[in-house]
Amino acid sequence: MEELLKETLERSLRYLRSLSERSVAPTPEAVGRLKGLRGPLPETPSRSEDVLSLLDDLGSPATVVNAGGRFFGFVNGGSLPVTVAANWLATAWDQNAGQVVSSPVAAALEEIALEWLVDVLSLPAGTGGGFVTGATMANFSALAAARHALLQRCGWDVEAEGLFGAPELRVVVGEEVHVSLLNALSLLGLGRERVLKIPVDDQGRMVASELPELTDRTILCLQAGNVNTGAFDPAKELCAKANDAGAWVHVDGAFGLWAAASPNRAHLVAGHNGADSWATDAHKWLNVPYDSGLVFCRDPELLAAAMRQRAAYLAHHEVGRQPDHFVPEMSRRARGVEVWAALRALGRGGLAEMIERTCTHAARFAEGLQAAGYNVLNDVELNQVLVSFGDPDITNRVIEGVQQDGTCWCGGTLWQGHTAMRISVSSWATSDEDVERSLDAILRIAERCRRSEKGRT
Repeated sequence: MEELLKETLERSLRYLRSLSERSVAPTPEAVGRLKGLRGPLPETPSRSEDVLSLLDDLGSPATVVNAGGRFFGFVNGGSLPVTVAANWLATAWDQNAGQVVSSPVAAALEEIALEWLVDVLSLPAGTGGGFVTGATMANFSALAAARHALLQRCGWDVEAEGLFGAPELRVVVGEEVHVSLLNALSLLGLGRERVLKIPVDDQGRMVASELPELTDRTILCLQAGNVNTGAFDPAKELCAKANDAGAWVHVDGAFGLWAAASPNRAHLVAGHNGADSWATDAHKWLNVPYDSGLVFCRDPELLAAAMRQRAAYLAHHEVGRQPDHFVPEMSRRARGVEVWAALRALGRGGLAEMIERTCTHAARFAEGLQAAGYNVLNDVELNQVLVSFGDPDITNRVIEGVQQDGTCWCGGTLWQGHTAMRISVSSWATSDEDVERSLDAILRIAERCRRSEKGRT
């Protein structure tokens, strides 16, 4: 094993050293060579070194360079060096993080990291939480706690009796609610189509004056960071109305919740600590390896009541905080290791600087695009930039050209009737040079598409 891991280290370092020179998207030829990984299952064992070689030689060229500084799609963070190292160590430990007895170190690191996170994200004192795969499962877990709490008030035990015959709950969301939250609602039996959608403004923020009458059987879902614009729902006003009515407020803050860590951006999340639950991702702006989501609940016992699993063989081990009481899984990897490592390495100041730096990069993209005469559609207050290069056809051709060029990678979107390119700056690895290099490539491709369009007319 020692020789195999040494070779793995060398191959990993070779891959990381190559990132700055590689096309961000893999070439069609590299993707085509993946067929070499296919074939029937071997009848006899293979040498581990040969398996590793095949995986690296054919797999590494076909990766998307998410670990580098020029991937600006899907609000994907990179992985801080310390989190890669922590991930390797955690894999060597091979811990089952479900219970304290199965991994005292994983349980301790989760508990410490949660305390730090509640502090740095400005959540209410006493808030608890758990580690899940991503924002979909974080939303699922938080909304399960909401479902439990509201039905418990009606005398209904939803965990035991299910939803057949249960009192009806009402879910209120904004018109630009993220699909992951709707998916969570569907998994919980609350229905993605049974929600009441509230109009939003020109940045995607819920219009508070359009909020309907709320009751103690209402779940109000807010956004901290619109996936297109980065905008925040007016939480202070909305939470006040919901709290007066006894409604449950949940915040989908997959990336935007991290703005609380930056003194210059914290005003954007003002009022969101008036909610009852929150969801976010650590593999986005905290820049830890996939997969790493976080669920928080103001009253941890409500989250535990919705998630806790009971079995005779587990009961006599349950002393202290049990990690599996707060998430859907019993057995899972020790995600808290990398989160603890990231927070410990960055500290409060380093985390704030990383958040602020990526926002500054986004502002530079917006400035450069506007200076060239292109239409930036959103107020760039966070790390998201939406830009139109003219009509939908030209914009789509620019997006396709950027993705094929390989200097950087940006995705497309349709937002409030506009076809746009979406630039999300979320990686610790993005440098000033990366931004200028990427901006030059985008402008070069946009100009080429514009000239081509003029030639056609």
